[in-house]
Amino acid sequence: ENGAGKTTALKMITGYLAPTSGMVEVNNLNISDHALEIQTQIGYLPELNPLYPEMTVFEYLEFIAKVRKITGKQFRDALSRVVDKCGLQGVVHKHISSCSKGYKQRIGLAGSMIHDPKILILDEPVTGLDPNQIVEIRELIKSLGREKLVLMSSHILQEIQATVGRIMIIHRGEIVANGTNEELMSNFRGNTLLNLEVKNANETSLKDLSVAVPNMDVVNLEEKTGRHILQIEYAQDVDPREDLFNYAVSSGWVILKMTPTTTDLEDIFRKLTMEDQANA
Repeated sequence: ENGAGKTTALKMITGYLAPTSGMVEVNNLNISDHALEIQTQIGYLPELNPLYPEMTVFEYLEFIAKVRKITGKQFRDALSRVVDKCGLQGVVHKHISSCSKGYKQRIGLAGSMIHDPKILILDEPVTGLDPNQIVEIRELIKSLGREKLVLMSSHILQEIQATVGRIMIIHRGEIVANGTNEELMSNFRGNTLLNLEVKNANETSLKDLSVAVPNMDVVNLEEKTGRHILQIEYAQDVDPREDLFNYAVSSGWVILKMTPTTTDLEDIFRKLTMEDQANA
């Protein structure tokens, strides 16, 4: 959610913004007392990628390395590592200004990893990328996540769901959900919705459906050119589909479609934030 406090939280974790109250700890170290020590363990890519367009990729990575006192053989080894990991072999000697947005994100990632940090913090890493670039950066982030702790923020919920192993939702500065994708789906999805499309259903059999099949409710019914489309709601711990099928057959219905409505992260986000607004 825009304005929820994601970027502010990341800036405090990385030591770029001092908290006005409370405490931030990274690996059991208080950021207020151990900022420099913590920053050696963190690689940070802010939303506005701080690149120097007049530099070549090599010059930029060399500059970042020198800032971190990485020189000589140590730099050559680090350069080889990040160029290989971020797929920059073909652009090392190109000016950054001539690189695509996708490659600029890769260059920024390489710079944030030049000191081989244990933790990577990425703020909106796919903003402004085209669909192909998003897929490429997503796969890169997932590969990095197999060897480092990667903390990323985004308001693109589909991208979060496709990339990360654990999700935290922040709303108005408060954590309103925290868990794996599966845990959030289980905890917040509520009742299950089933879309049933049939033909040859008469008014009487439609009316009797809720009585004949227990543990479910018809929450919406539409008629379209000889077909009926029903939206059926039932609790997570029951599954009336077999009873529905048997009732449809015995009533002479022809089932055209029976599909559950899946819950995604966007549904959960809307549920959590809209409920809060309704209660405000």
